Amino acid sequence: MRRPLRILVLHGPNLQLLGQRPVAAYGRANLSAINRAIAREAQTLGVAVEVFQSNHEGEIVERIGQAYRRYGAIVINPAAYTHTSVAIRDAIEAARVPTVEVHLSNIAAREAFRHTSLIAPVCRGQISGFGLRSYLLGLRAAKALLADRAPRPRGRQPT
Repeated sequence: MRRPLRILVLHGPNLQLLGQRPVAAYGRANLSAINRAIAREAQTLGVAVEVFQSNHEGEIVERIGQAYRRYGAIVINPAAYTHTSVAIRDAIEAARVPTVEVHLSNIAAREAFRHTSLIAPVCRGQISGFGLRSYLLGLRAAKALLADRAPRPRGRQPT
């Protein structure tokens, strides 16, 4: 099945508070600025994006569960659910949609409880520590995953 050139971007809990949270960990950009940067990058890459933020695990799980036929890839910042949510992990695994995990901060350089991601093992990759650019790099990675799945042209191949 050919996947659409649409990417679902999911923001987890408390990310609506960006700009108010510790700048050293999360940077200065608020969620609106991040979403505008995502929209610009998506336009540059020639993909459509839908962005969704929730503080509620079940809403995130539902969006992932609906992604199979609607999106070619997912970019997710599960935020605090990174370290606690078996439900999000299982939803990503079941959805069979290539997923890239992103984080504004370098979770491996933070408190010990943040070092383990329950989400990463079911994702194609993880990008962390680049602030807002983590999302943009995540979009580029998702676009590459879509390109990898695109059907190859038939007929004569160049020699």
